Amino acid sequence: MGLLSKKDSKLILDPLADDNPITIQVLGICSALAITAQLKPSIVMAVSVIFVLGVGNVVISLMRNIIPSKIRIIVQLIVVATLVIIVDQVLKAFAYELSKELSVFIGLIITNCIIMGRFEAFALGNGPWRSFLDGIGNAAGYGLILIIVGFFRELLGSGTLFGFQVMGDPVEKTGLYAIGYENNGFMVLPPMALIVVGLIIWVQRSRNKELIEEN
Repeated sequence: MGLLSKKDSKLILDPLADDNPITIQVLGICSALAITAQLKPSIVMAVSVIFVLGVGNVVISLMRNIIPSKIRIIVQLIVVATLVIIVDQVLKAFAYELSKELSVFIGLIITNCIIMGRFEAFALGNGPWRSFLDGIGNAAGYGLILIIVGFFRELLGSGTLFGFQVMGDPVEKTGLYAIGYENNGFMVLPPMALIVVGLIIWVQRSRNKELIEEN
């Protein structure tokens, strides 16, 4: 018998595809617009949300029977704020330049509707292990979209990945630039993140017609 049952596996696998928080549930769009102009911040934000949601779901699940219903939102905010502060301090200690680049967006994890939504919809009604899997799955699904968007925006907008030139030198006209290729400056603008997410949604629904909503 494997470590995860089929039911538990779905908690991790479904948010990666047919129940993705961004492309299906349409949550967490703001950060997809804000920090995906480069790949590195996208990955850091993805890892940060995986930590916050995975640990946060477990904490809320452990406390679910002692949290008065009238103050549950306040308790959830305190839990997520504490975890976000930990992430922020770790980034400042070990990746200060990146922490400055992400700036206020790390703090805005507190208001990420995916996190509060999973606290309410899952962690308050399930045990710690399943809540952990649900948190990891939804955060990974969210992070996957951020990484895909960040990859294409940096590659096509700047010709780089992780800051390294991968298409040649645009000044000396080497690589693809030697045959006339030019970076698409629109890709680094926030609206292009929404367009890339829209293309991902289109591809996803083209592959699975059941995801298409009927009017």
